[in-house]
Amino acid sequence: MAGITIGVASETASGERRVALTPETCRKLVARGARVRVQRGAGRLASFTDDAYAEAGAELVDDAATALRDADLVLCVQPPSPQTLMGLREGTALVGLLAPQADAARGEAINARHLLAFPLERLPRTTRAQAMDVLSSQAGMAGYKAVLIAAQLAPRFFPMLTTAAGTIRPSKVLIVGAGVAGLQAIATAKRLGAQVEGFDVRPETREQIESLGGRFLDLGVSAAGEGGYARALTDEERAEQQRRLAEHLKNIDVIVCTAAVPGRPAPKIITAAMVAGMRPGSVIVDLAAETGGNCELTRPGDNIESGGVVIAGPLNLASMGAVHASEMYARNVLNFVSLFVTEQASGEGALALDWDDELLAKTVWPERVAAPVAAAT
Repeated sequence: MAGITIGVASETASGERRVALTPETCRKLVARGARVRVQRGAGRLASFTDDAYAEAGAELVDDAATALRDADLVLCVQPPSPQTLMGLREGTALVGLLAPQADAARGEAINARHLLAFPLERLPRTTRAQAMDVLSSQAGMAGYKAVLIAAQLAPRFFPMLTTAAGTIRPSKVLIVGAGVAGLQAIATAKRLGAQVEGFDVRPETREQIESLGGRFLDLGVSAAGEGGYARALTDEERAEQQRRLAEHLKNIDVIVCTAAVPGRPAPKIITAAMVAGMRPGSVIVDLAAETGGNCELTRPGDNIESGGVVIAGPLNLASMGAVHASEMYARNVLNFVSLFVTEQASGEGALALDWDDELLAKTVWPERVAAPVAAAT
């Protein structure tokens, strides 16, 4: 049986600097008997040189079509275009942040070519899957970068300073949402010396916020949901939350929004009226801008000003930290594909898909109605 070929092409999404394969993970896949083809320059924006890939055992090729031609497994960060998907060999396994339901043409191409698509955003969030959880690893970088953006935009120091010109009080920073991104944001703002509060409708996050040195902002509303996510608030709960939050925001200098509900637009937590009540010079960085934003005034991809309050809606924040974000992402991907990339006795790699493994069965798209008779190769 011939060994498998893994293809990696340069990312084509606007502003994307990450890469799904690093020289470190390339070396490990080659050691499993895989043939790895990488498009020249694929890792350049993440500071990984072609020479480093070559030393790791990759075969460098000049264009994406050659990198992906006849590949058994394709690794990516952002989803390839429908045209690229239609050029893949039928039955190719595809691993990345694919969002197949977000684009009809993309989903149709996956189905038309009978691709084994593994959108990693569908990965069950279980203990066993933690080492494969790209959403968490990338959210950590996003939360870190969001606070740095806030510090840059704020017309204030974050820490308290005692100077010859008097004492400068520390900035008051509120982090909305205490998931992975929010907790990283709390830790980063605290390291910069700000007075930090964290707000989340899930009461179990209090301990996590306080363990990082933040103060838990209790607005009297609990919305604990399943799988570690928040449930949607009722109209009454939302009204009470907003009333209490609006009063509190009058004394906040910086807000970093990170709240999200999987598969839905980001919840609107910061209203235009709340923004109007904030002091001029305040800053809002809306990390949730990619799904509509937590602030009613957020414009995804833009910075705007409203009544002296700056509202930033940055996109793809993880890509701003492309080196470490790629390293984490590539390790997550390696751990996931290790579920089905095996080394044969001959030393050659092969694909062996066990559909009884819930991590594969629940991640693959479209969902499989029944297990196949034989594993794909």
